[in-house]
Amino acid sequence: METSIRARIRAGDAAAYGQLFEEHAQAVHRHALRMTGEWAVAEDVVSLTFLEAWRLRAKVEPEGESLRPWLLGIATNVIRNTRRAARRHQKALAKLPPRESLPDIAVELTGRIADAEQLAAAKAALERLRPAEREVFALCVWEGLDHAAVAEALGKPVGTVRSRLSRARARLRELTERELAAARKARSAERDLQRGRAYGQVPGDRTFAVRPSKETIR
Repeated sequence: METSIRARIRAGDAAAYGQLFEEHAQAVHRHALRMTGEWAVAEDVVSLTFLEAWRLRAKVEPEGESLRPWLLGIATNVIRNTRRAARRHQKALAKLPPRESLPDIAVELTGRIADAEQLAAAKAALERLRPAEREVFALCVWEGLDHAAVAEALGKPVGTVRSRLSRARARLRELTERELAAARKARSAERDLQRGRAYGQVPGDRTFAVRPSKETIR
């Protein structure tokens, strides 16, 4: 009987590990990109996740189905550590004297993905959730894992996963309503501004500068 990929990975089979990477690297990258919103960080998370997976290969259970939940659980821990490192870095930078402002070349890269605005909006909403709820939502909703698989990935009871997902959904609905209301208000203000400009109204002034229909004959 053919040895399972789990047994081969536990034994340190490089070919099996390569197969694992080919099958799941894209899922890990997608999860990292959605959680961080940054391509470079997501790529680093993929590398660190598979390095950590190799280090922890002896902990792979001999029996089971897909190893994707296990890898996504490792990726989630890597993202947590990345966030903590980023916060420490920001605190350290804040203590340094101010530097001369330089152009932000990242602006030139905003077109790298077609759905950049949607990604930014989703990331902003998720950032306002508690970290534990954000992780469960990402794994259940975006990655399509069932409650048992997410419980395996995070090392939590299934009941905890269910309750966190329920809270995350309710919170996100509330945040979505707020974002939509703010967007409608902004669009309305922009329409009023454009209408005022079309009629020659000075912003902030209620008086219209209307040109006479005929010039005075001298």
